[in-house]
Amino acid sequence: MPNSHHLIGTGPLKVIVLHGWFGDSQTFAVMESALSINEFTYALMDYRGYGGMKGVAGEFTLDEIAIDALALADSLGFSTFAVIGHSMGGKAMQRLLVMQPERVRTLVGIAPVPASEVPFDDATWALFRDAADKRENRYRIVDYTTGGRLSPAWINAMVDYSLEHSDRNAFDAYLLAWSKTDFSDLVHGLEHPIKVIVGEHDAAIDVAVMEATYLKWYPNASLEVMRNAGHYPMNETPVALATAMEKFLRT
Repeated sequence: MPNSHHLIGTGPLKVIVLHGWFGDSQTFAVMESALSINEFTYALMDYRGYGGMKGVAGEFTLDEIAIDALALADSLGFSTFAVIGHSMGGKAMQRLLVMQPERVRTLVGIAPVPASEVPFDDATWALFRDAADKRENRYRIVDYTTGGRLSPAWINAMVDYSLEHSDRNAFDAYLLAWSKTDFSDLVHGLEHPIKVIVGEHDAAIDVAVMEATYLKWYPNASLEVMRNAGHYPMNETPVALATAMEKFLRT
């Protein structure tokens, strides 16, 4: 059986969507009305331990995410497809690309983690490391990565959703998966078209990070800065994000 997933649209352009550390297959819920459902079919997959896969055992690795995503594509009849990855999902989409590059047409990374290890300082690592058990850490992470400028009610809702829709052990293990693995040597020079989108208020994944990684490694990479957004443009600027990513996916 494929992983639980959420389908949006019935169009001929097939897209696999991989969510972030705080998300699940409902990542695009706020922006669904802005998606071109007659042009695209979006398949948003739950990772093991998240959403409809809560309680499902797994290794909780990037390889597992990529293998499960490819199995989902097979079950849906997607012989080739585009891939969208948000945050942690941006790193997972690159793992999928390395596994079966011939099936991937194009990629969109939304505040995407690079394929290299994340260089945390000690204080920031402690903040992220303890987020599996400390609600206040999750709050601080969302607030920090959105520029400390958004409603506490919205941040609390993001944290509550994360706590309700992910298993503690999966959340904890995925941190190591997206922060401590490095397969950047495998993506250097891959010529797939890839667009990376970062929010202007994202204090973690910013233009400098993209210039040192994606834009350096991928010959056909391009960058867009999403105004009035931080790490979650699908929530902060949904119409603008939908417009930007679909424009690229059509090319």
